[in-house]
This record gives sequence, C-alpha cells and structure tokens, in this order.
Amino acid sequence: MKTWFITGISRGLGFALAQAALHRGDTVVGTVRTGAPELDQGPGRLHVLPLDMADGAAIEATTAKAFELAGGRLDVLVNNAGYGLLGAIEDATDAEVEHLFAVDVFGPFRLIRAALPRLRTQGSGHILNITSIAGRAPGAASGLYAAAKHALEGLSAGLAQELAPTGVKVTAVAPGAFRTDFLSAHSIRKSGAVAQGYEATVGRMSQAFDTMAGKQLGDPARAAEALLKLVDAPNPPTQLLLGSDALRRTREKLDTVIDEIGRWEELTRSTDFPNHD
Repeated sequence: MKTWFITGISRGLGFALAQAALHRGDTVVGTVRTGAPELDQGPGRLHVLPLDMADGAAIEATTAKAFELAGGRLDVLVNNAGYGLLGAIEDATDAEVEHLFAVDVFGPFRLIRAALPRLRTQGSGHILNITSIAGRAPGAASGLYAAAKHALEGLSAGLAQELAPTGVKVTAVAPGAFRTDFLSAHSIRKSGAVAQGYEATVGRMSQAFDTMAGKQLGDPARAAEALLKLVDAPNPPTQLLLGSDALRRTREKLDTVIDEIGRWEELTRSTDFPNHD
C-alpha cells in the first residue's frame, strides 16, 4: 500500500496512473487545474487538489496539503502535469516559451524543492519525473518542448546523485507516443506565427503529429502498470523508457552520438595541454 502525489490526473498518463494505483488500494493525492476527474476510486483513497503548475506559491502550499492528506508521509511523487509547444523555434514568442518552462520545468522543480525536506526526513520515497522521448532524442517542430524536457532530464540525473545516500530515489521516465489527448488542444499548443522555409522539417513533422493523434502505439493503461512495477522495484533505474518507439529513437540517437564522437575524437583531444615529461 503506497501513498502517491501525482500532478495532472485529469487526463492522459496521470489519469491512468491514478486509476491503477487506486485499483490496487493505494492512496492518491492528485492535482487538476479545474474540475474533478471521473476516476473509479475502487478500494483506494482519492484526494483531489486544484493546482496551476505555473503558480509557485500554490505549489508549496499544495505540497504541504498533500503530505497532510496522506497522513504525513508520501511514498511516490509524480511530476506528470505539463504540456507541449509545437512549431519552429524561430516562431515562438517570449511569453509562449516562458509559460512552457514555468509549467514543465520550474513547476516540477518547485514541487520537488517543497517535498524534499519531508522526504529526506522520512529516509525514503521515490520521485518520478515524467519527461519525454523528445527530451532524449529531439526532433523538428518540438525543439522548445524538447528543451524543457531535456532540462527536467538533467535535473533528475543530478538530483538522483545528490539523494543517493538519503534513501530517496529518482527516476526520469521518458514515454514515447501514447494514445492520450496529448496532441489535442487540452495538452498541446502551437506557435501563432509560421516562418517560411521550414516546410521540409517543421512542416513535415507538424503534419505527422496531426495524423498521429488517436493512432499512437502506446497504451496508457499499460504504461500505468509499468510504473507500478517501477515503484515496487527494490532497485529502480534512474532512467526508464516507455514504449517501443521511445526505445527505437533512443538507440538511433545513441548510435549517432557514438559515431559522431568517434569521427571528431582527434579534434576533441586536441584541446588538452600537451603532456610534459
């Protein structure tokens, strides 16, 4: 029996994860921006709190309330809430980028910062940061979303090392494309301006995103079950991929990086001071 604090349970992976945890009898404290999710509580206990991840002050207060509702102890903290921004990097406005990073990067950071004193006092806990395959293998048309998720990946990797002696674990979870409404207006935004000259890259990928909606390979219910296994594991990984497409893209990215490192190794080494006897 675990206690969970999950941001963004109104739809998508957050909804599926909350449902799976409740069905096995766990306690879930979940956040939504508005409304109430239609979750089947089952044998578990559900508490729903309103939260806008761009509101730093609200994050601190909501985290404290989550611990209170969970009886003073949280086993799993899931930074799931977020959204995507599509379009050419050149097209994005300052306001669009600032809000994206406020929700997808600074929101999770603030929530982690608010929870860590209590988690370290517990001497246990597991932080799951839901990133994206875009953060590990970026592509055209989602460069800024990739940048935000890449930042969360880096935060997770550093945090895992900082917390290693404390008993608190950290895993960055990078899903591929899952059959949720992530590509709908609820979760995705597109830059208003459209610069010319990107038809073969941004334009092509934007069309691919439009045709992908509702046909993604990933099953969110299966992803939720995978995450239950992850948090139950005695020695969880610091990085986890979800979906065969995420696996393929990561391997292709790693192959490209290894090849490029090898081809440019001589230049890389040339910047060291010469060896002296």
